[in-house]
Amino acid sequence: MAFVLPELPYAKDAFGDLISSETFDYHHGKHHNAYVVKANELVAADPALQGKSLVELIKTSKGGLFNQVGQIWNHSFYWLGLSPEKTEPKGELLDLITEGFGSVDALLDKLKAEAVGHFASGWAALNLKDGKLEVTSYHDADTPVAHGATPLFILDVWEHAYYIDYRNARPNYAEAILKNAVNWDFVAQNLDGKGIERADQQG
Repeated sequence: MAFVLPELPYAKDAFGDLISSETFDYHHGKHHNAYVVKANELVAADPALQGKSLVELIKTSKGGLFNQVGQIWNHSFYWLGLSPEKTEPKGELLDLITEGFGSVDALLDKLKAEAVGHFASGWAALNLKDGKLEVTSYHDADTPVAHGATPLFILDVWEHAYYIDYRNARPNYAEAILKNAVNWDFVAQNLDGKGIERADQQG
């Protein structure tokens, strides 16, 4: 089997001005798809790689293949972490946020600072580590999968994620998404430690 471009879990126009249909056309339809196409080419050229999942390849590959499969997983997880309808943290997740950061707003400020302060391309992330929430970031195609992390949410800070709608204003993009479009139900679901599986696919 070859890797496929996963369907978006919402309509391309569902986010209004927060994320435009044009951004989805390019970001999902072209950038994400290009990683899928290239990964399939690289896997097809090496019988030893065939039949392995994204996660297996992320954990065992380097260089070009790592970049492609890492980006497929990161983007797949990113789409799942977004919601066109505003949600709020609750239950165990809200307790962890309050314990670790004092308030939801304080966590969002921390995530925004991580996203804005990350030099060049990459990802801001919320992980679960030793039973507590941790804000961190990853460069380029690096991914929590490669570091044994328990990912809860990831925010794309490559320019192609926001340039159509926000031009070079990464802070505006980060604030708009974090305050209005996080799928907190998905974030809470990942407290079960199975977040990596939710963006995986079999090759």
